[in-house]
Amino acid sequence: MSTASSNDIWAVAQSPWLWVCALVVFAVIGVQSWIYIRAARAAGEDVGISRRDLNRAFRSGAAASVGPSLAVVLVAIALLTLFGTPAVLMRIGLVGSAATETASATIAASSMGADLGGPAWTQEVFVVAFFAMCVSGGAWMLFTLIFTPILKRGSRRIARVNPRAMAIIPGSALLAAFMALTITELPKSAIHVIAVLVSGASMAAMMWLARRFDLGWLKEWALGLAIIIALAVIYVVHHGHLG
Repeated sequence: MSTASSNDIWAVAQSPWLWVCALVVFAVIGVQSWIYIRAARAAGEDVGISRRDLNRAFRSGAAASVGPSLAVVLVAIALLTLFGTPAVLMRIGLVGSAATETASATIAASSMGADLGGPAWTQEVFVVAFFAMCVSGGAWMLFTLIFTPILKRGSRRIARVNPRAMAIIPGSALLAAFMALTITELPKSAIHVIAVLVSGASMAAMMWLARRFDLGWLKEWALGLAIIIALAVIYVVHHGHLG
């Protein structure tokens, strides 16, 4: 029987109870996704959106999720050696923010005088770090639960005052979010700058081709293809002159 001061993390990280909890979490995510898809189909029919347009929107969303999901998967693979499969599936799979989860675990571990994966990374530290990750994710969801209805009431008031504003605000917020993420990456290295330029140029070229030759399928896959092209170029550059 392992003790709390033991470095045998896998005795608790691969616990059957954690596996059960991970499977329950993914079952809830699957049911939730199914409910959202049904609700979107029903709402789309009510506002006159055809089934074809809805399917196109679903495919575009799936293609757009490739990039962010790939980044999360790569970080999740790196965290497997620290937290084990069930904990990573529960936290990264549920919240999806590897940076937030890692920061929570790092702060919790450092409060006990340990580093992630270091000599003092014991079962006790693992449990505290995992608990901190769960609390962080719970607070995130609680904040969303409380403030979403409040923000919804605010959006209704804005729509009554100026309906055009609600057509501009969501797009502006999305554009600002992507710009903030992009600008944050630019100063890191020349590789990051090349990735931004190549992906942006690829996206612009594919959107021009889609409009010029009326290629609807290219609009759906443009984001995913731009990510793949940028990754391929960065791989070549990284293992070439700038690596």
